[in-house]
Amino acid sequence: MSTTPRRVGAVLTLAAVGLLATAGVASAHVTVHPESYAKGATDGVLTFRVPNEEDSASTTEVQVFLPTDHPVLGVLVSPRDGWTAKVTTTKLKTPVKTDDGSITDAVSEITWTGGKITAGHYEDFDVAFGQLPDDTDQLTFKTLQTYSDGRTVRWIEEAAQGDEEPENPAPAVKLTAKAAEAGTAVAPSASAKSTESTASGSDSTARGLGVAGLVVGVLGLAAAVFAVVRGRTPGARAE
Repeated sequence: MSTTPRRVGAVLTLAAVGLLATAGVASAHVTVHPESYAKGATDGVLTFRVPNEEDSASTTEVQVFLPTDHPVLGVLVSPRDGWTAKVTTTKLKTPVKTDDGSITDAVSEITWTGGKITAGHYEDFDVAFGQLPDDTDQLTFKTLQTYSDGRTVRWIEEAAQGDEEPENPAPAVKLTAKAAEAGTAVAPSASAKSTESTASGSDSTARGLGVAGLVVGVLGLAAAVFAVVRGRTPGARAE
């Protein structure tokens, strides 16, 4: 009987550690920010955030594929220390008409190499655009993340409406209704960014508190089991 509390406590402690580990893995996706833009938005920036989720390998290459059925026009890549960006363009099946004429080519792929994202770190890759399409509700940017050990993670899965998030979701930007005034830049304002940061921080805090609550509950259960078992042993009974 004396070994039972120790065994129960060990099992419940392992369960708590598993919960913490799962919470960490769930947040290690490649994402794009902001999560939404207005249809036809002009002169904005998309930031691709790439976290390293391997303990024994570094991220050495990032490939982002831009949609060509709904092309992003006027793409420019911001320099990133230690990284070299290769931009690939492709001829569009259907030219895009703009005020400056028809666009027949657009960027289809951006590949960053030469740098390194080590364990426990992330890198932001900024891509400026001249104009987003106005004929779709979402842009999906399939991404490949290659590690120094040769492993490649394919962030290419798209979730159907109402379905749960897939295991390796592709970064995506939702396109909302057009801006009220044509030609007005619709990049998020400072106040909007502040609100987004606050909301993100609140979500992170809520997730942390949720996990902490689960751990406390597990440890409390372990203590209760220990007390019950101890009460049943002869040495613990009242004289």
